[in-house]
Order: sequence, then C-alpha cells, then structure tokens
Amino acid sequence: MKTRVNPVFGLVFSLIAIHSCSGFYLPGLAPVSFCEKDKSTDDCQTTIQLFVNRLDSVESVLPYEYDVFDFCQDLKEQRPSENLGQVLFGERIETSPYKFSFNKDEACVNVCTKKYAVSNNEDKKKLEFLKTGMQLNYQHHWIVDNMPVTWCYDVEDNQKYCNPGFPIGCLVTPDGRVKDACVINAEFNKKNTYYLFNHVDITITYHSGENEGWTGARLVEATLEPKSYKHEDENKLSCDGSPMEIPGEFTSDLKLTYSYSIKFVKNNDIKWASRWDYILVSMPHTNIQWFSIMNSLVIVLFLSGMVAMIMLRTLHKDIARYNQVDQEDAQEESGWKQVHGDVFRPPRKGMLLSVFLGQGAQIFIMTFITLFLACLGFLSPANRGALMTCAVVLWVLLGTPAGYVSARFYKTFGGEKWKTNVLLTALLCPGIVFADFFLMNLILWVEGSSAAVPFGTLVAILALWFGISVPLTFVGAYFGFKKPVMEQPVRTNQIPRQIPEQSFFTKPVPGIIMGGILPFGCIFIQLFFILNSIWSHQMYYMFGFLFLVFIILLITCSEATILLCYFHLCAEDYHWWWRSFLTSGFTAAYLFVYAVHYFFSKLQIVGAASTILYFGYTMIMVLIFFLFTGTIGFFACFWFVNKIYSVVKVD
Repeated sequence: MKTRVNPVFGLVFSLIAIHSCSGFYLPGLAPVSFCEKDKSTDDCQTTIQLFVNRLDSVESVLPYEYDVFDFCQDLKEQRPSENLGQVLFGERIETSPYKFSFNKDEACVNVCTKKYAVSNNEDKKKLEFLKTGMQLNYQHHWIVDNMPVTWCYDVEDNQKYCNPGFPIGCLVTPDGRVKDACVINAEFNKKNTYYLFNHVDITITYHSGENEGWTGARLVEATLEPKSYKHEDENKLSCDGSPMEIPGEFTSDLKLTYSYSIKFVKNNDIKWASRWDYILVSMPHTNIQWFSIMNSLVIVLFLSGMVAMIMLRTLHKDIARYNQVDQEDAQEESGWKQVHGDVFRPPRKGMLLSVFLGQGAQIFIMTFITLFLACLGFLSPANRGALMTCAVVLWVLLGTPAGYVSARFYKTFGGEKWKTNVLLTALLCPGIVFADFFLMNLILWVEGSSAAVPFGTLVAILALWFGISVPLTFVGAYFGFKKPVMEQPVRTNQIPRQIPEQSFFTKPVPGIIMGGILPFGCIFIQLFFILNSIWSHQMYYMFGFLFLVFIILLITCSEATILLCYFHLCAEDYHWWWRSFLTSGFTAAYLFVYAVHYFFSKLQIVGAASTILYFGYTMIMVLIFFLFTGTIGFFACFWFVNKIYSVVKVD
C-alpha cells in the first residue's frame, strides 16, 4: 500500500486560504464542473468517478479496506494523496469500478460478477468474511466529487435522516430474528439467511450553472438506495424479482452479480457552497446542543456568583481588616491569613508537577488554535483529515511553550536537575501516548484492519517528535531557566506550620472528587456527540458549539478550583499546588466513567480486540484531558493565591 504523507501541506494550505464564516468550503477546495460528452471543454469533466472509503461498523472498532471484502475492483485502481490526519484515522480512499457519464441516465448496469465454489477454500474464506461483515452490519462509504453518497430514509416523526453510509447487507438469524437493514423489505424473511445489497439506485443532483459565473454543471447532492436482486443471467440483468440470498451454510456454488442504476436531476435552488446542508440538517442535534449550552451557562453563572461573593465581600473585608494597624485585631485573625508563611512552600514531587504543567500548556494552546480554526470552517468535514493533521502539527510546533512553562515552575519550586526536567517534559507524556498508540496499532496490524498506521508513518511521527518537538522543548526550557525565579508576594517560613485537623469536606480526596463534578456537568452532553462521531461513525460538524463549550469548560474549571482552594486555605491547609491541579484534573476520571457507561449502554461492540482498542484509545483521551483540565485549574488557582496574598501586609 502506497501512502504519501504530507502533514505540513495540509496545515499551510488551510492557513493561507481566506475563508468566510458564512461559507462552508475553503476556496482551496476548488469546485469541479461537469459537462456532457458532446459539450466537453478544458474547464469541465465528462466522467464522474466514484471513490470508496474504508468500511466500518458500530459493532466493531476494526475498519477494513474496500478490497478486503471481495467487492468489484477497479482495474486501474488509484489512491489520492493522503495527509497525516487521514492516515492516522485509517481512511483508505481509492477508485472504484463505478464510473458514470455526466447527465446520462442508466438502468441496471452490470459492474462485475463474483463466483464462489464450494471446493475452493479461498472462496470459502472470502464468502465467510463477507457474511461476517453483514452480520456485524459493516457500512460502505462512497464519495462523489468530495461529497459523501448518502442513504436517506424516514425516521421518527416523519423526519428524514441522511446516513453517509449504507450496509453491505443484513441477516435473518436462525431463530427468525430480523437484524438491522433487513426490516426495510418484507421479503427478507428466510431464517439463517444473509441478504446482500448488490444493487444501488443512485441519484445525482446538479446545479446547471445557469445565471452563474462558471462553465458547466456542479454536483450538489448524491444519494442512493441499496437493493438486493438475484440476477439469474449476468449478461441480461433484470433489476426486479427476488432478493439475493446467501444461505448460512455454504453447500453449493454461488454467484453474486453487482449492478447499479443512475439518474441525474437538475436543481438550481441548491447552491454549491451549501451542498452539505441536507446532510447536516437531517441530524437533529441543534436543540439538544442549545439545551446543553444553557445548562452549562447556569453552572457558570452560579460559580461566577460564588467567586464574586468571595472576591468582593469576604476577601475585601478580610484584607481591609488584616491591613489595619490594630495588632490586637490581627491576633484574632484566623484562616487563610494565618498560612501566609507557608502558602508558597514548594510542593512535593515538584518535578512531576512542572512536567505536567508544561505538557498541559502545550495541549491547551494546541486545542484552542485547532478549535478556533475549526470554528472558522478551515477544518470542516469536507477537508478530510485536516483536523487531525492540524492538531498533530500544532502539537509538534508548540514544544517551546511546554519547555518554558515546565522550566519556570521547576525553577520556582527550587529544582536543580534541569536536564531531567527537560527530558521528562519532552518524553514522559508523549511517550505514554505513543506507547499506548503503538500497542493498539499492533492489534490492528494483527487483525488486518485498514486503521493500522503504516510503519513508514510511525517513523515519520517519531521524526516529527524527536526532530522538531524535542529540540523546541529544549529551546523553551533554556529561556525558562534563564529567567529569574518568580517573585512571591510573601516570604516562606523556614519551619512548616502544623495543619489542624480537617473536616471531611476539606480533606484532599473528597475535595478533589467534588471538584470535577461541575466541569463534567458542563461537557457531558457535548461529550456524547463526540463519542458518537468517534465510535458510532456519525458526522461531527458543530464546532461552533464545541468552541463555546470549550470556553465554558475553562471558566468552570477555573472557578471551581478557586472556590475549593479558598475553602482549603480558610481551613489552614496550605498544600494547594497539587490539589489545584488534581481538583479540575479529576474531571478526566468522570470522563473515563462516562466512556465505560457509553461502551456498555450505547455500543454493541463485540470481540476482545475491539474492546481492548476502545479502552486503549479511551485512556489516551483521558490522559490528554487530565493534563488539559488540571493545567487550567492550576493556573487559575496560582493567579488567585498570588492575588489575595499580594495585598496582605506582613511584617
């Protein structure tokens, strides 16, 4: 398999393109015009090439290439250049034998015939794999003019849902239970029988270009309807009659003929720039998203009110009284003011905390820029693989702030092993992620899945890591260690103050557990759609909502951590460094619990390999989210503690 990886081009290409927020496409994704054969010009094409992508299933994490299932193949197979994001996501786009002439309707066209002999063991394996694909409800994903070919059907409340995939076939179990797409046809009723969708009725809608500034027509919609027909004579097809049955027991020779019908429809009401709208509109998520946003905003307003009350009332009065000259009143003070001599005492395991902060800062900046570009439309679903490419390239280029932040805090904590600090910042967390990813990739290789990243791509990732990210981390650490130690607003006593007995709610573990509840409450609905897009293969496009939830998450993590930090300081517990990081970072634990709940309640995944892959990739998500949220909470608490102690007069 030849794969050309060009990660930098995908990012640079996105950044130099000028994009309007109202449009969905980048100007760089140039439209293609089509003409009839007798009107062919240099500006328009006459042949429409249908591309096929990998096949996937909601019952298995393992996607497979189109050719693995022994479908009709293109004799002159070509693969378009793939960027890094497509390779990491396992997208394998290739040409298919389905080729159409523009505006030429055809009916019941033979594509190819596959024959399976009982005496041939190779044929048995191919047919068994095809039946396994139907049993697990694997889905085709076809592409025309960089646009998914959708299967639109009615769902509840007479609404139409357009699925960017359609099944290989379906199964009626030995006990007569009709599974998956077999419910669409009453003729699919024979027990222990597979029904193959070997025929598709394709409809392509186009904008003729009338009264527009371009030559030829442009495709604005591509839909299909899968059918099952038993073609008795492959030389004289008749697309009607009984369905194509594949018995559960392979006892006699079998012949499968694939066919298609196509028609073209003119519709000048659909603009080319909004041709994805009919797919997106069919996904009824908007109302739920607004409910999620409003729910999150209520939490933010509640926390903001609490923080404002502390800052404007409690702290204002405390500081005003504490700064009075009356020493008798000062002796009666207690709480957060009594630990001023210990509050900036360096934490235990300061090396590890500084490394986490450096990695968290790198992830935070990467996430912010990626979501911002996606919100503007640069990383839309039409630009395949761009989201992952952008994230990986940004992470590689952001080694400098990771090294700088880690070095600054490690020096502030009084650390002297700067070489160890830099190496751990550059290698610890990325190493854990890469090791996990490599183990998951080994499983994909063993299973023969198309999601397995080629060895050359793994080498390219390592080259980006060690050749760019690690040196940039050293550069950032150099400037971080060169800077003087951050000045603290109060001096630290030589002898640590004894911490009084704490109540249950101010002890470390209960406080940390409570701290992650509110941030998770702001994101769990959005998290449901993200997990759907990853594991249920649904299209995700609501980056505006996601960016808004991202901002809400920042505010919620910050305010929840500040509140709990204040309560702990009032209880004269000055160990806030690690606690501030773990308080908001514990949101990742709730993310893991939700992922476990999602696995058992929403997915129908079967097989040990798929289960291991699900939890393996989930652990990567949890680690990244832990560093991200923990860093947010730490910096918020760091600002808060510096703010309140900077205005306190201490002799």
